Amino acid sequence: MASNPRLAFFALGATAASGFGQTFFVSIFGADIRHAFDLSHTAYGSLYSAATLCSAFLLLRFGALVDTWTLPRITALAVFILAGGCVLIGFAPGVLILGLGFICIRFGGQGMISHVGMTTAARYFPAHRGRAVALAAMGFPLAEAVLPAAAAFLVVWSSWRLPWLAGAVFLCLLVLPALAFLARNAPQPQELVGKNPAGSKSGPDRSRFNRREVLRDPGFYLILPATLFTPFAVTALFFHQTAFAAERGWSLEMLGAGFSFYALCHFGALFAAGPLVDRLGAGKALPLALLPIISGLLILASVPGSTVLYIYLGLVGTTQGLAATAAGTIWAERYGVLHLGAIRSMNQSIMVVATSISPILLGYFLDRDVTIAALALSLAVLAGLASLSARMGAVIER
Repeated sequence: MASNPRLAFFALGATAASGFGQTFFVSIFGADIRHAFDLSHTAYGSLYSAATLCSAFLLLRFGALVDTWTLPRITALAVFILAGGCVLIGFAPGVLILGLGFICIRFGGQGMISHVGMTTAARYFPAHRGRAVALAAMGFPLAEAVLPAAAAFLVVWSSWRLPWLAGAVFLCLLVLPALAFLARNAPQPQELVGKNPAGSKSGPDRSRFNRREVLRDPGFYLILPATLFTPFAVTALFFHQTAFAAERGWSLEMLGAGFSFYALCHFGALFAAGPLVDRLGAGKALPLALLPIISGLLILASVPGSTVLYIYLGLVGTTQGLAATAAGTIWAERYGVLHLGAIRSMNQSIMVVATSISPILLGYFLDRDVTIAALALSLAVLAGLASLSARMGAVIER
């Protein structure tokens, strides 16, 4: 990363800027927005889920622009969409404009600008790709630590609309100029072909694979479940955390402490993940990254008591850091960087759809009185299968 520190910090800044379009930021305003527009929990959740699904399809359609546009140009597009969404929400007179604002922040924030940041980290640092992706991924917990607290302060001082308008100003006047400066003179992806080889010496050269060729590669389908499992499971588990707490007798104070430990393990794992991926390769690291969450789910399923909460969340946080780095690196390692934006946006779109479905599935089983132990055991089995599948996919030749 010492060869191009500006692009490394660009990737970190881009992922941190995505916080304005992430659920942890939007959730701060949930009660105020529902009250302002007279929305039920179901209506509000449905509106937000619909916007998230729209953003997934938009990312699938436009994510490949990262491969053809200059980095400053695609960054400006993503930031303007995100800032525009903040303005729409801040001034929204009704549900229609609110919904359009949600689409913009989910596409521009959770979708495009985070996609640009993670793709940049995976594309421009072939010798230290794992470390670069891990650094970029640190932008997410950084935003989690800063943005909700800042928004809560502004809400107390004024109203729920002010943080959105302040966010738009911050994005346009500070974030965009800083990212544009860091991204200037970034090489085009075509200039990097040959410097980022893909495929093994004995196997095919995948460095120029496009989406269509990737979809014909059996290894893609074997690796894909491992890249999806962590966001799929973590979204469902955290969305229904109060149901878990009620069955196990965990207090809100215990949950708060547990999530603090989760965040600490998540952040610590990111420091370890970069060197691990660079040493082993993403193909070997990704299956290993799921082992902590498998252990945590098995402990949750089999061990009673309150202490298990901290062990379980700590192991989930560890996988979160390890898997984010390995999954963020795997496609560049396997398919090169020429069409990385198109390939990665396809994976991200599938992930968004998966995370939209997982809370519904888990809620369905909870409504039918399936125990936490049974659900945790089932998820552990799925994680184990995904890990084995990824290991097979990493070595399979087309």
